[in-house]
Amino acid sequence: MTLVVFDMDGTLLNGKSEITPFTAETLTRMRDAGIAYTVATGRTLQAALGPLRGHGFELPHILKNGAVIWCPEREDYSHRHLLTQGEVWHVLGAMTLQEITPFIFTLEASGRHAVYHGTLKTEAENRLAQLFEDERQLPLEPLSAIPDTAHVINLSGMGPHDNIAAVIASVADEERLVAYTGTAIQSQGLSWMDIHHSNGSKGNGITTLREELDCGDVIVFGDGDNDLSMFAVADEAYATANADDEVKAEATEVIGHHDEDGVARFLRERFGL
Repeated sequence: MTLVVFDMDGTLLNGKSEITPFTAETLTRMRDAGIAYTVATGRTLQAALGPLRGHGFELPHILKNGAVIWCPEREDYSHRHLLTQGEVWHVLGAMTLQEITPFIFTLEASGRHAVYHGTLKTEAENRLAQLFEDERQLPLEPLSAIPDTAHVINLSGMGPHDNIAAVIASVADEERLVAYTGTAIQSQGLSWMDIHHSNGSKGNGITTLREELDCGDVIVFGDGDNDLSMFAVADEAYATANADDEVKAEATEVIGHHDEDGVARFLRERFGL
């Protein structure tokens, strides 16, 4: 069985975070042809389900960059890679020193996801918080409200590039942590970062699914540095035209732009759909 794995934002979804009618029809043709597919995304379950609903995503979903895997059939998480309290405090300390407001993503015993945040100091941080709450459909609460029983999936933040780089460098000695970063608002010199458990990568998630689903070839599509781990384990890896240069450099081929149904148009040609 060939398994096709899509990143969502900047890849399968357009700039409005939607699956277009053309891409939706392509997914239908894939199902009719017996081609298996799923997603590997930085989104949480709540944020992923909205755009995917009704488009045949029945196989396990790799979420939060591989920190968790959701099994739709069981309606439960089959795998979780969570951070220890010590690791969380190490990252929080580094973020505090660099004056980066932390956003802590949690998975609670009930299955509830939430984001807990420090004091929002800038307009950009307020916009980021609004994105998590509105578009990503996550409860947003102050850091002081985080329950003792909450499990931490990852910590995120946004700030000046040098400050973000300093946070990442200061936690580099934590062998169980991996950090992703990229440009957030270029005109303001702001970068974003995500810090996860090192086993919680898209690449490890795909390796897990390959074994559990007994897949043959794996074909992946992505655009950002958090997709590089899945590019490394795939048989074929395709970068959209809007992808970061380092991602394009590792790709089997660069295909069309995500706002022009680049993935869907490639798949129709690749599989004769």
